[in-house]
Amino acid sequence: MTILIDADGCPVVDLTLQIAKQFDVPVIILCDTSHQIEREGAQTLVFDKGADSVDFALVNRVKPGDVVVTQDYGLASMCLAKRVRVLNQNGLEYTADKKQKAPSCRQAPERGAQNGRRSRMSGLRIRLRRS
Repeated sequence: MTILIDADGCPVVDLTLQIAKQFDVPVIILCDTSHQIEREGAQTLVFDKGADSVDFALVNRVKPGDVVVTQDYGLASMCLAKRVRVLNQNGLEYTADKKQKAPSCRQAPERGAQNGRRSRMSGLRIRLRRS
């Protein structure tokens, strides 16, 4: 298992790295030249700026059993087709049946709490303990 982070605009890169380090899970950060993010303990791959260049690079590298962290619904959809687990920046998991019904950003914390889901990256922590 590897964690791949779509780092263009991802607010939880450091938190994801902390959790991955606890469980000795490798992390790959993917970003474009306008968002170069280098972190100790992670491999960073930088791609040319362009429409969805990072997204396509990530999809080409992901394997079943990996975890992807992204805020991008389109990327989430492509990754789900490759049978990987996809989490948003709040730690909520995208699923094929719920992707189309994703709540608006304003309603996400309330709906997550109502459904008994955890918010933030604690969802990643729970999933990694079970694996």
